Amino acid sequence: MTEPANEGPEHRSGFACFVGRPNAGKSTLTNALVGSKIAIASSKPQTTRHAIRGIVHRPDAQLILIDTPGLHKPRTLLGERLNDVVRTTWSEVDVIGVCLPANQRIGPGDTYLVKEIAALPKRPTLVGIATKDDLVSKQRMAEHLVRMAALEEELGISWAEIVPVSATTGDQLDVLAGVLSGLLPVGPPLYPDGEITDEPEETLVAELIREAALEGVRDELPHSITVMIDEMGLREGRAKDKPLLDVYASMVVERDSQKGIVIGHRGARLREIGTAARKQIEALLGTPVFLDLKVKVVKEWQRDAKQLNRLGF
Repeated sequence: MTEPANEGPEHRSGFACFVGRPNAGKSTLTNALVGSKIAIASSKPQTTRHAIRGIVHRPDAQLILIDTPGLHKPRTLLGERLNDVVRTTWSEVDVIGVCLPANQRIGPGDTYLVKEIAALPKRPTLVGIATKDDLVSKQRMAEHLVRMAALEEELGISWAEIVPVSATTGDQLDVLAGVLSGLLPVGPPLYPDGEITDEPEETLVAELIREAALEGVRDELPHSITVMIDEMGLREGRAKDKPLLDVYASMVVERDSQKGIVIGHRGARLREIGTAARKQIEALLGTPVFLDLKVKVVKEWQRDAKQLNRLGF
């Protein structure tokens, strides 16, 4: 009797998410692994508002990364809803990557997060990720990894692996993708080959506009700004080889003073936002874009359940 041909390792598929304090590099890491910008990365805390799925295709696995908002002390109804998104995601993924930046000391914010995960009824597999490898010396990284390993005993957890990585230089990205993929359950691909996200294009476009608005505005603004796509579609009557995507969008703020900040002196700030956002949208969708931006005031929208529902939260 002939031996059956060895078909190689079984295919794995499943879900992972990254957690960490603001600016731990979660969204940048998601984008780097997916190989395309699907999650907005900003220096402002609590930038991520939705659980965005990015898909990493490998010969042996399909890794679906969920980029979640950061867990934080909520001051508004929006904050409470974002925390609900985080906890729901944590309980549904197969693997959680805990991002601990090597250029910062591990502090109470980090241990709080890990304790919250440790308290989950169904705890996913944990991977420790030492992000921002490119910003520290080898000695500093070695100290950081020792400190990460010590969290096992302190917090009653166990790391499946600890991986140093730099999303900026790409160092060890392949190693991390391999580690995460190897911890997923055996199963067929869940998404068609080549698909990198299941987010609707409107959501991605709205997020890119919000990212452009967040860059360079004052600290009071980030939480108060959201973006609605009023209308989006290819312009009719254009030649097939010369498409133009029309995007009509509204940036929603809570106060008239904030509207002034976003528009800027004689509309200069609004034009900057429009130019930056249009370039990003064109890069993402590969189509020339006409972008029409307005600024609307919706008083206290973050605290108003009806407005939050309307805005998709």
